[in-house]
Amino acid sequence: MKREIRTPISEEDIKSLHVGDTIYISGKIFCGRDAVLPKICMLIHDDNLGYIDLQDSVIFHTAVSLAGVGPTSSNKVEIEESIPVLSEAGVRLHLGKGAIGSDTISKLYEYNAVYAVIPPVTALLKNNTISQCLVAFPELGMEAFYELEVRDYPCIIAAAHNKSIY
Repeated sequence: MKREIRTPISEEDIKSLHVGDTIYISGKIFCGRDAVLPKICMLIHDDNLGYIDLQDSVIFHTAVSLAGVGPTSSNKVEIEESIPVLSEAGVRLHLGKGAIGSDTISKLYEYNAVYAVIPPVTALLKNNTISQCLVAFPELGMEAFYELEVRDYPCIIAAAHNKSIY
């Protein structure tokens, strides 16, 4: 069964997702990885996000280049430590690759957020990327904070409601 989710993601959408569900995400998503996510967390800490609205959003753990996007490991310290902060700030869905720790899974549950893994299929993801826009930290190049508009990005829910697929 193909389950489609559009951004912004509602709390009801999150509550209805279960570990192992396959979903297809369409709409606007943010992209960042180990270089930029700690910087975004500092902006949150300093109450200085400005025009960046994370409420009910998606963050994909990836860099953005002309070749496309593909997931990076979400258990890198800089990424995994950002997940609770970003979730508390309103991010509902984190997309990445690999297992995350039990403390992170507990924080996802606390903030009504989930984690999904996305296959490393750069060509498919490029074809399903409608547009990309640099949002913050341009000095980081392809590791800056981007917003993509996407259609049918496939992923599997890997952590939801204090449970994990791993």
